[in-house]
Amino acid sequence: MEHLTKETFLTKVFNFEQNKDWKFEGELPCLIDFYADWCQPCKMVAPILEELSKEYDGKINIYKIDTEDQTELAGAFGIRSIPSLLFCPKNGQPQMAMGALPKESLRQAINDVLLKN
Repeated sequence: MEHLTKETFLTKVFNFEQNKDWKFEGELPCLIDFYADWCQPCKMVAPILEELSKEYDGKINIYKIDTEDQTELAGAFGIRSIPSLLFCPKNGQPQMAMGALPKESLRQAINDVLLKN
């Protein structure tokens, strides 16, 4: 799973410096995990996301953003609690889910939000 910086986020997800309205830049729909190293629930989600990234390899990308390191990205999305998971479909608006979701809920959200169209 790739860790995004602001630079890679602008090219792979959303160039918020150029676009006011959401415009997805990626090739594949993606799920972004906003996390921090000190956050216990984040540590619970991490291995589940690893499994899902293998399960959906070639269909979606799963990225991680360290909110401590990438404060501007966290601020751009108004991240208040972590983990926060941002689901970005190829078409349509992104959807945010808060908290450590179980694998089945994540799988359902991937199928409903990211792979529906």
